[in-house]
Amino acid sequence: MQLSLERPDYRYFLRGADGEGALVNERRLASSFIIAPDALVEDWPVCDARAMAASDLDALLALEPELVVLGTGATQAFPPAAVMAACLRRGIGLEAMTNAAAARTYAVLAGEGRRVVAGFLFP
Repeated sequence: MQLSLERPDYRYFLRGADGEGALVNERRLASSFIIAPDALVEDWPVCDARAMAASDLDALLALEPELVVLGTGATQAFPPAAVMAACLRRGIGLEAMTNAAAARTYAVLAGEGRRVVAGFLFP
């Protein structure tokens, strides 16, 4: 059996993430970031989902997603209701999960061609 590395047809692909970092393309990132198939925003200044403000979504929403996946670190945490409501008012879903689960979810949705944006939080 021949195994070969298959690269997606978009610019930024997420190979995986955990509570300590993520692998985007061939780079290891260890600080909070935002990823979309065609955009990477490094050093996103958010590190705790529970302390998020609605304005923390601005960089995510600027990428015009239909769905936001929020990786909250090694454990699942939820942003305040005002943050969730800011997405819902725009008709955009927001799903919070561990970084590992968010990486898998993002990869599937991006692979399907969905307009997904993910934010990954690291302390």
